[in-house]
Amino acid sequence: MSSPGPEQDELEGTEQPFVSHLIELRDRLIRALIAIGIAFGLVCLYPGPAGLYDLLAAPLVANLPKGATLIATNVISPVLVPLKIALMAGFMVSLPYVLYQAWAFVAPGLYGHEKRLVLPLVVSSTVLFFVGVGFCYFLVLPAMSEFIQLWAPKSITAAPDIEQYFGFVLTLFIVFGLAFEVPIVVIVLAHLGIVPVEKLKAFRGYFVVVAFIVAAVVTPPDVISQLALAIPMIILYEIGLRIAQVFAKKKEEESAQEAGLPAGS
Repeated sequence: MSSPGPEQDELEGTEQPFVSHLIELRDRLIRALIAIGIAFGLVCLYPGPAGLYDLLAAPLVANLPKGATLIATNVISPVLVPLKIALMAGFMVSLPYVLYQAWAFVAPGLYGHEKRLVLPLVVSSTVLFFVGVGFCYFLVLPAMSEFIQLWAPKSITAAPDIEQYFGFVLTLFIVFGLAFEVPIVVIVLAHLGIVPVEKLKAFRGYFVVVAFIVAAVVTPPDVISQLALAIPMIILYEIGLRIAQVFAKKKEEESAQEAGLPAGS
């Protein structure tokens, strides 16, 4: 019987690690889904799907003409839409645990200095996402709703459909939540050496243009929501640059100490 060729030897033992990684990924996905399900159940108990929808609709309802309400054009929309909102709320409540499961899966393949960075980034990215959603809910939605009603013809009675409103608000939440992640992206790019801090500084002017283009594309065609997205993105980019500079300076000092050189040399 002939001995196995070199190609067969190179592949020997590689299947088991791959399968084990798939099993671990499956287990962590199941844990994340269980966490989302538990959070969904809790928000269904309190404040409940109907209460969550009333909370979500409050910025628009407060600016509707007297006596006007949201309408449901689909038979099951009054039940289905609040349940979708409860599911979204459950996902947001469980987001820190979901991100932790993602971090725990990739952590074994990271270097020591990368592991020290990932956990703070998971926490800060979660906080920034919530801040972006809160910024949209408490500032952007009320201002935008007031702006729309101010410029709407008096002969039009506004009665938005609840499904369309839910999709609209959910899109805005995702957009603003992701937009507030700009500092995280800048810090990661600089800290991992993908893009040097000096190049990120040079890109500052281009980013202003990019921010306004993104705001014009992903937000409704009104000046308030576009400015409300573009300006925070620009400010957060600057904050990310400042933090990236601090990390870069600290990294240089550590490298100099390891080499036995005075800091800043």
